[in-house]
Amino acid sequence: MESPNLDFLFYPKSVAVIGASNVPGKVGNAIMRSITLRFDGKVYPVNIKGGEIEVNGKKFKVYRSVKEIPDEVDVAVIAVPAKFVPDVIDECGEKGVKAAVVISAGFKEAGNVELEEELVKRARKWGIRVVGPNCLGVTNLENGFDCNFNPPERQARPSFGKVAFMSQSGAFGAAILDWAASHKIGMSKFISLGNMADLDESDFMAYLGDDPKTGVITGYIEGVKDGRKFFNTAKEVTLKKPVVILKAGRTEAGAKAAASHTGSLAGSYRIYQAAFEQTGVLEAKSMRQLFNYAKALAMQSPAKGNRVAIVTNGGGAGVMMSDGLLEKGIKLAELSEETNEKFERDIKEGKLPHHMSYKNPIDVIGDAPSSRYEIAMRYALEDPNVDVLVVIALFQSPALDEGIVEAMERMKAYGKPIVFVAPGGAYPHKMARNIELKGIPVYETVEDGVDAVYALVKYGEWLRENGKL
Repeated sequence: MESPNLDFLFYPKSVAVIGASNVPGKVGNAIMRSITLRFDGKVYPVNIKGGEIEVNGKKFKVYRSVKEIPDEVDVAVIAVPAKFVPDVIDECGEKGVKAAVVISAGFKEAGNVELEEELVKRARKWGIRVVGPNCLGVTNLENGFDCNFNPPERQARPSFGKVAFMSQSGAFGAAILDWAASHKIGMSKFISLGNMADLDESDFMAYLGDDPKTGVITGYIEGVKDGRKFFNTAKEVTLKKPVVILKAGRTEAGAKAAASHTGSLAGSYRIYQAAFEQTGVLEAKSMRQLFNYAKALAMQSPAKGNRVAIVTNGGGAGVMMSDGLLEKGIKLAELSEETNEKFERDIKEGKLPHHMSYKNPIDVIGDAPSSRYEIAMRYALEDPNVDVLVVIALFQSPALDEGIVEAMERMKAYGKPIVFVAPGGAYPHKMARNIELKGIPVYETVEDGVDAVYALVKYGEWLRENGKL
């Protein structure tokens, strides 16, 4: 499949906001506020009334038509009543605009199929690529091009990072952006797909597959526009980078709701499950799981096998992690004779306590300082039978010192994926942030940690099956 080059959409030099408004609370005003906050390209407000707009302390002349703008325009963000959109597209075509982000609703999702077809027909005539209609817009966290109309004080934007997210639901997409920001998950690009009259989820997946700034592609979908196109695109893209999809409309009632939401046909869930399995797409069942998968895949390399070693200072947490992994079909590593001998030697020499267990889960017990953790982690990572290391730290123990942060960074030298679990409140949360700054993903619960390991193992299996790992 040929990947569409959509750089002109995400990296425009100049943008026209058609339907720009001076009235706070109006969509056209909110878009102007978002787009002028960090974007350093040129922004031209367009409104038939003309005049002037002031947003974010800057004044802008308002043009009565996109054709009046004295400069070239790469992207038009359109927020005018639906019935006017096809004519606006014609004006954009005459101006040489390359892409249109149509925020306006009132098309296929409202039963106006002919109006949407007319919009596409006009866009195709001029070679304009269209996002939407009925969408929240697109956001490039790298350059600040952001035409999302939710104001920053209501919906935070995450920092720039490796995870791209596309969503058929604007409201759900907004919640994801907010959630990612609060959980310090960096994102590269966000796309609200809307009705997908022109550009669809497969086009964006193909583009993001070649985007050097994106490491993991995630998405919320209700139904795909073209099943064969999605299947072929996903099969190619997943060999380059992981794709994680949250599929809504899994039940009959959900599928009906999807049809009235974006006019999307959710189709048989079993068919989607089979397609995901055959194309290497990881399916998430919840928003939390989507980001558990994405964070692990963005921060760690895929696992070369499914054998996991656990190092913990709490026996109960180790048992829970073992249960969770085994229920997912993941194995607990059987430590080699050589590794057992290392532990036995250190116990005999007094470097490790005689009442600790090293049979995996490796329980370094509740009074373990970071130095004891480090010995256990090294022995586990040096073992050829171990593909993934899970470290569980109950920071409530006063013995566990801040040296664990630097110890975790040193563990990266082994080149094996590591997942860290730190349950609890403010102090574990603070330590988690410090460890994540070293490049190790940290999870709040054992269940989240199980998700992370599953994603690394499952994606590794897909790559190995296809000769890529």
